[in-house]
Amino acid sequence: MSESPKFEHVRYKPPSTLTQQRQLIVACSPLRSNVNLSTILRTAGCCGVTEVIATGTAKVNPKIARDGAENVKLTVKRSLVPALKKLKTEGYTLVGLEQTTNSCSLREYSFPRKCVLVIGSEREGLSQECLDLLDAVVEIPIWGLPFSYNVATATSICLMEYCSQYPEG
Repeated sequence: MSESPKFEHVRYKPPSTLTQQRQLIVACSPLRSNVNLSTILRTAGCCGVTEVIATGTAKVNPKIARDGAENVKLTVKRSLVPALKKLKTEGYTLVGLEQTTNSCSLREYSFPRKCVLVIGSEREGLSQECLDLLDAVVEIPIWGLPFSYNVATATSICLMEYCSQYPEG
């Protein structure tokens, strides 16, 4: 019988090196909770995402966002729709995270390398005006209640899936 492996705690292991910059931007509808935006910034930083677009009265708590507050560019816009239209003209594919009639399961979706992950607000989700601009919509499978994940949690799950498809950047 072989011995069980031994584990030693390693605090602050250096991040993996990306061979190229990620071509992923996270764009958020107005979020009600600064905790959610701060958590999204922290996750974006951990995933090597360099830009998050926020709308509305976006405020970041640096204790929650940690290094993401300093290493991820936060661009605040008054409205999401004009920002999405501009990104689309720059060649980005717009991928919404939402439960819709024709959304694809996140587990089956192949992200384009150059894309914008569009996040809805906590209560209302994505507006119809935003949905009309999207090239694709993904949703995360739910096996219990409530009917949806917290917006920061859902964003984290999607970012991890994108990173697993493009581990080098």
